Amino acid sequence: MAAKLKVVIVGGVAAGPKVASKIIRLQQDAEVTILEKGKFLSYAGCGLPYYVSGVVKEQAELMSTAAGAVRDPVFFQKVKNVVVRSGTEAVEVDRDHKRVLARDLASGEETWLDYDYLVLATGATPVKPPIPGMDLEHVFTLHGVNDAEGIRHLLSQDRARDVVVIGGGLIGVEVTEALVEKGCRVTMVELADQILGMLDWDMAKLVEQHMESHGVKVLTNTTATAFEGEGGQVKHVVTSQGVLPVDMVILGIGVRPNVTLARQAGLEIGRTGAIKVDDHLRTSDPKIFAVGDCAENVDLVTGEPAYVPLGSTANKHGRVAAINICGGDDTYPGILGSAVCKVFDFCVGRTGLTERQARASGFDILTVHSPAPDRAHYMPTAKSLMMKLVVDRQSRKLLGLQSVGPGAGDKRVDVAAMAITAGMTVDQLAKADLCYAPPYGPAMDNIITAADIARNKLSGAMNGITAREAREWLQQEDVVFLDVRSPGEFEQVRLPGSINIPLGTLRGRLHELDKDKPVIAFCKISLRGYEAGLILKHAGFKDVRVLDGGIAMWPYEKVQ
Repeated sequence: MAAKLKVVIVGGVAAGPKVASKIIRLQQDAEVTILEKGKFLSYAGCGLPYYVSGVVKEQAELMSTAAGAVRDPVFFQKVKNVVVRSGTEAVEVDRDHKRVLARDLASGEETWLDYDYLVLATGATPVKPPIPGMDLEHVFTLHGVNDAEGIRHLLSQDRARDVVVIGGGLIGVEVTEALVEKGCRVTMVELADQILGMLDWDMAKLVEQHMESHGVKVLTNTTATAFEGEGGQVKHVVTSQGVLPVDMVILGIGVRPNVTLARQAGLEIGRTGAIKVDDHLRTSDPKIFAVGDCAENVDLVTGEPAYVPLGSTANKHGRVAAINICGGDDTYPGILGSAVCKVFDFCVGRTGLTERQARASGFDILTVHSPAPDRAHYMPTAKSLMMKLVVDRQSRKLLGLQSVGPGAGDKRVDVAAMAITAGMTVDQLAKADLCYAPPYGPAMDNIITAADIARNKLSGAMNGITAREAREWLQQEDVVFLDVRSPGEFEQVRLPGSINIPLGTLRGRLHELDKDKPVIAFCKISLRGYEAGLILKHAGFKDVRVLDGGIAMWPYEKVQ
């Protein structure tokens, strides 16, 4: 009789349990042991902000299956036939003898566990900068159930009226909404010149403005230098912009891969700082796999190493590793960095390369800014959606998409992810047979319209100009900034330095414009601006541009 397969998995949050479950499905008699340093297993870390806000009522819901079964050690033993040793730390890997030293954190007892295969699912650890006062009470990260419980406890006692969130990444913006929903006054402190580094600056600025409309104070280009306390509790955050009174601080600076055990074992660490793996998720030791937030990935567009820790990736990793451990041949090709988050009533998503990343990777690109309703405009459920496409000029391939707004951006991000994975050009994307019905989408879907704008730009039918370029022009050149909306729209909100000639009267008022001056035409979403540009070009105007995204995606000041 063949010996039973022995697998030891270090880490029991997302990727580790996925590996264990799939192995047992493939080999029912396999001996699988999970070592988990904490006491909580297989919980939905991405759901923690919604537990803090109260949308998720009970802690157990984050650790339950869709059928309601709590994924605790008993569940894994009885249902999965997996041994879980919670409160147990893996402290050493002996690769020569294929064994792991496990230490019970309560008793201090240490035991060696033999393995045929070892899986490292050690996850990531929150970044904690060396700021004086980090050890004060009521300074939290949001990385685990314990922190979520601490935050929720303070909120329930109404002891956190003023909160400072350090860091404007995914964790920071998601927890900010939860805090505002609980009645907190929230200030976000971000070191960089924008929040949400997964977006380009212009798109992130739209999100920042939306957060400020909900009462959040956003301080970019700002450094937190110290936490000051009274009676052991944090009371002030000292920043480069001044001192902020505070009842609670939440660090949302980001995470770094937990590779301590991998380094100790002599495994190769990749350029991103995560564990280097091949497309089968094997480390430099073929008997050891690495999955989830501790493992390095490959960017599908550039082919370069990438580190984007996400629960979705962790679960896919787990399945691939398990199949290979059980003798199969499965691969994980890489990632696009697809991500989505909820920021109040905005859906914020992205996939592929941002403009910044594409330029840094050497692509010659064009960008498209395309705002429009997410379904037929006459439907009462229609909501605004602002999208940005990044396209390679040479190949005409879609490289990336970002989406911001209250509309259904997630489905456009998913369509873009599939298009990029398939290597589709904007010409192919513009012909995609996407479903249409007024309650669900427009006849020409937003992403198809955006692809057509890209095609117009590539063919020379449209000469676009970004908001940043337009603003620089207006400050340095003698330019006609032509708003072709109605007078009523113009009076309600307008861009500084603009003049108003409605599209319907433009042909009869061309004499009012200087043909020798550059003209930047626009409207709310620049559809009328595009029509105006065609009229002006036909009339002999020498330099006509259309403002990408119109007023809807203008990230700077507006006159109201």
